Amino acid sequence: MPGSPIRRREFCQSLIAGAAGLMLGGAVRAQGRRPNVVFITTDDLGPYLGCYGDTRARTPNLDRLAEEGVRFVSAYVTQASCSPSRSSMFTGLYPHQNGQIGLSHRGYSMHKGLPTLPALLKRAGYHTGVIGKIHVQPVADVPFDFKRTNAGRTRDVRYVARTANEFLGACGDAPFFLMVNYFDPHRPLLDQVKGLPEQPLGPNDIEPFDFLGLDTPKVREEVAGYYNCTTRADAGVGLLLEQLAQAGHEADTLVIFIGDHGPPFTRAKTTCYEAGLRIPFLMRWPGRIKAGLESEALVSTVDILPTVLEAANVEAPEGLAGQSLLDLGAGKSVPWRETLCAEYTSHHEQGYFPRRSIRDARYKLILNLLPDRPNPIKGVDGCAAWQASRN
Repeated sequence: MPGSPIRRREFCQSLIAGAAGLMLGGAVRAQGRRPNVVFITTDDLGPYLGCYGDTRARTPNLDRLAEEGVRFVSAYVTQASCSPSRSSMFTGLYPHQNGQIGLSHRGYSMHKGLPTLPALLKRAGYHTGVIGKIHVQPVADVPFDFKRTNAGRTRDVRYVARTANEFLGACGDAPFFLMVNYFDPHRPLLDQVKGLPEQPLGPNDIEPFDFLGLDTPKVREEVAGYYNCTTRADAGVGLLLEQLAQAGHEADTLVIFIGDHGPPFTRAKTTCYEAGLRIPFLMRWPGRIKAGLESEALVSTVDILPTVLEAANVEAPEGLAGQSLLDLGAGKSVPWRETLCAEYTSHHEQGYFPRRSIRDARYKLILNLLPDRPNPIKGVDGCAAWQASRN
């Protein structure tokens, strides 16, 4: 009652409750069961899926995920290079803002102490886990309770499903955040791993990507391998979602699926071209995300952190470059960005060639910050199309 004295016991209890809130980062805004989050990435995957209109792709599990949620048709990464791209997912900031302007294993790092998605969720009481690569620095700023970070082993998608089941069994009553990172379809482009896919495509079953602008037997072989890797990743997503359903968490889990940037071919990865920056982006959350929705909004991977934090009722840090996608995913008409930026600064130390890009629904501008210098990147990851184009 107003004006009544505060009892000592009540005062102490309020202090204890306040301290507990601070220990959780002062972030949880609502009571009750918070949703689980499964965040799935694939290396080097552009929008070459059946649900994006690719008639050669064999991706039934991802196509079904798109039917059960929202498919963003104009989705982009911040930089077409692994570590910078992933740094934006973790921080909600562009690489030039968070400092991770090149590959982590080549000496590049985020600024120390930045709030990251796993750290914020962990402080808010989530049980956190990662399968596959993390690939940013400092690793201490992206803490996970459960870590299985052998990237190459994730090509064995049955192993990934077993490991996910192990994680789910250790969560207890806590809400969980699980990040699963499939190495496919990164090079080397392996046609089969542990018998998957069961019937690989051959060079005569595909057509080279239009952005390559050429057609040779070696290019066809590589593109066929890329499609086979994508099919294997799709099988992995299917097995993973089966584990989620068997654990009873299909209905109470927000699932986000993306590629970390475009394919490992010349004029794609490490560029600011569309083939490097545009990715598949799917999101499912039964009861909150509208099933079968197609959104043409310009969305970016900087939007992932604020989306997950809003779903988890966790306060977002100030100054983020992104914004939550939940209202878009629910089919609501909301004010949204009309332009979208991306960048490239470096990949490795020899690949420093800074560019910036901005686009709207129709036009795109790429600004080369060193216009008098030749591009030092001669192809990417041994792409056969580069040498074929020289010839």
